[in-house]
Amino acid sequence: MAQMGKTKNLVLGLAALMIAGSLSACDDGRSGAEGAAKQLASSLAALDVGSLAVDGKDAVAANEQLKAVFAALDPAKPSVESGAVKLDGDKATVPLNYTWKIGTAEWKYTSQAALKKSGDKWSVQWNPTLLEPDLKDGEILDKTVTSPSRADILGAGDAKLVSYRPVVHVGIDKTTIGSADPAVSAAKLAQLVGVDEAAYVKQVQASGPQAFVSAITLREDGNRTVTDQQIASIPGARGIPDYLPLAPTRTFARAVLGTAAEASAEQIQKAGGALKVGDTVGTGGLQEQYDAQLRGQDGVSIKTRPQGMTDDQIKAAKPDPRRVLFAVEAKPGEPVKTTLDPRLQQLAEDTLAGVGPASAIVALRPSTGAVLAAASGPGSNGYNTAMLGQYAPGSTFKIVDSLAMIRNGMTPDSKVECTPTITVDGRTFKNAEGYPASSLGSVALRDAFAHSCNTAFISARDNVSQAQLESAATSLGLAVQAPKLGADAFLGSVPGNADGTEHAASMIGQGKVLLSPLAAAIMAASVAHGAPVSPQLVLNPGSGSPSAGATPTASGSPSSSATAAAPAASDKPITPAEAAALGDMMRAVVTSGHAGFLASVPGAPVGAKTGTAEFGKDNPPKTHAWIVAVHGDLAVAVFVEDGGLGATTSGPLLKSFLTAAG
Repeated sequence: MAQMGKTKNLVLGLAALMIAGSLSACDDGRSGAEGAAKQLASSLAALDVGSLAVDGKDAVAANEQLKAVFAALDPAKPSVESGAVKLDGDKATVPLNYTWKIGTAEWKYTSQAALKKSGDKWSVQWNPTLLEPDLKDGEILDKTVTSPSRADILGAGDAKLVSYRPVVHVGIDKTTIGSADPAVSAAKLAQLVGVDEAAYVKQVQASGPQAFVSAITLREDGNRTVTDQQIASIPGARGIPDYLPLAPTRTFARAVLGTAAEASAEQIQKAGGALKVGDTVGTGGLQEQYDAQLRGQDGVSIKTRPQGMTDDQIKAAKPDPRRVLFAVEAKPGEPVKTTLDPRLQQLAEDTLAGVGPASAIVALRPSTGAVLAAASGPGSNGYNTAMLGQYAPGSTFKIVDSLAMIRNGMTPDSKVECTPTITVDGRTFKNAEGYPASSLGSVALRDAFAHSCNTAFISARDNVSQAQLESAATSLGLAVQAPKLGADAFLGSVPGNADGTEHAASMIGQGKVLLSPLAAAIMAASVAHGAPVSPQLVLNPGSGSPSAGATPTASGSPSSSATAAAPAASDKPITPAEAAALGDMMRAVVTSGHAGFLASVPGAPVGAKTGTAEFGKDNPPKTHAWIVAVHGDLAVAVFVEDGGLGATTSGPLLKSFLTAAG
């Protein structure tokens, strides 16, 4: 047995020797060379070869050369991949495939690296061409970026809504301050232009001796109150002329258009190399949504240049010692074309100028869906109330109720019961204060609509289901997708299921029914057009265009299934006959209802519907004030968040707007 064990061990030992000999014979050094190539590629991608074995140059010196060559491309780093190794005894060559992201451009090239084996280790044969194939010893890279001008945002008829307009940057230039105290000059300038004195003084004191520290940027539109003489009287203060992409005024359509200014450090960091210091970038509204389209693409040129040669020396040298390795032409931005009418937009803003609470006026062209004005008043504090607001629409929603009732066989002449109050599941509903007693009792649907009898519409709830309300709403262009709008908006939320008091509340535009002023204008426009109107604001959505499914609702919209899964369009659009009946009832609001003040508006006859919606827990509750109207080929919605009655608050604003609109 012992002899057998010895024999077995001997056989195993011989087998192991044979395997080892076989492996040794097959190991031609390829695996080591491939490992060295991958390590080289990884080190180059990290822009750090300090830990590599390097031949032909000290490793520290090689690392310094690497960093100097690519310094102008900072903070970009390349992606480097090693290709197939070609082995020749103790030498090997390997291609290195570089990919650089330079802003929005991509620079690709392949260099060749030489490897040499000494003992059991492979080292890199250092040569600047392994960094870039055309690079010579003593050369580094130089990057030049050319930014195109930002494109305009245009309105109806290609009117320039946002374009480059003259400005002056007012600040302290520390190179010209002489022996004066920078803090004293900064304090005087801050007081002159009305900025935070302590903050500006601190900023000036913290800046370097060559800095220009801007305090404020003023428009050069002839209305500047701070004069050049006042600025010049302060040691070190000066104004630097410039041009910036601006709307006609500081407030013009600001919530819709957004703003454009020099990119902040945070924006540059988030852009991942697409932005650099000094770039102009959009914030909010269309400026942010279509930033890529408006900004265009930078031109970039990568050249070699002799290390240590100054810019002045290069400019004086004949011929130019630089060689172009890579270049991409600048691509101008593309203007964003909108349907906004500058005159009507300004008129809407002027109309709302004295309104304290959040407010909005939206004007549409029923024949095309063009959004002509989308103004949010000063009380909105910069929020896009006009397009993103989410509010109970009150009795304006009786347009939807009436369509559902007409579809159930009623006409404007059908009788309905208008009682002083109505109780549903213990909750009592009543008509608005001052409701005329002469319009109580058995009245025509037209009369109940004209005087906005809440009880008449609530009493119809047993014959008009919540699902029918939802269907009628989508028939009028509410709570559906808006593929042509090209901007964020909330187009309404109308639940398809509601019972008891919630269903009753829906019949008077409360409960969980929500509209934006834009949606309310769409509702009126669909009546005027005789078919659902799909709104359009941006005519040429390019880069940054939202998907069709993203446009009906804004972020933060209610968690309603009707909102979350808005249909592309109604499966039962309003018909011309239905629209004619609704138009007849809207006209009655002016001829015999409580919007008689609109009868004097010149031009085409006005049809309207007022609305008042209670909100909050105050006693008595606060109310949203609404009114919608059609006037020829114009549909308008006016909204005031905390505004009393629609007829008395929003009505005069509407009359003023329509009269001036012509």
